[in-house]
Amino acid sequence: NLPLFQEGDMRAGLVHRIDKNTSGLLVIAKNERAHARLAKQFFDHTITRRYVALVWGNFEEDEGTITGNIGRSPKDRQKMWVFEDGSDGKHAVTHYRVLKRYGYVTLIECRLETGRTHQIRVHMQWKGHPLFGDERYGGDRILKGTTFNKYKQFIENCFAAMPRQALHAKSLGFQH
Repeated sequence: NLPLFQEGDMRAGLVHRIDKNTSGLLVIAKNERAHARLAKQFFDHTITRRYVALVWGNFEEDEGTITGNIGRSPKDRQKMWVFEDGSDGKHAVTHYRVLKRYGYVTLIECRLETGRTHQIRVHMQWKGHPLFGDERYGGDRILKGTTFNKYKQFIENCFAAMPRQALHAKSLGFQH
């Protein structure tokens, strides 16, 4: 039962978005006033956002911070890219910590300081740990070079059971 707004009015409804095929929390405002306040918090980067992700490989360190400008890939406009030298893109910061190591994959928690398109997916791929099942950023490939057929079959079964990137918006902290 949301009121109808005139064109140009601030709208109630979705305040932000998450990537396609990412599960988890979204903020939806019930009215125009709440929408404006929440949208400002997202714009000002004062909202705390935590995600859980399953990534390929074993992180050497237990926690860390990834800082690298993110913008459109010069080779593929559907992908985002990290510009190490800061020559392009927008400033992006992702903090992470290891929750559990499983050998071939690691479960991590990520806290976003900024909120760029595909930020966690791009930063993890740049770090050499793409998200499990992430077709766009290389996490859908079975590790190359292995001759262990049972391992390959296991991974193919996992992809079939979870046909999306392993990323979940776990928590949002904001003033209301």
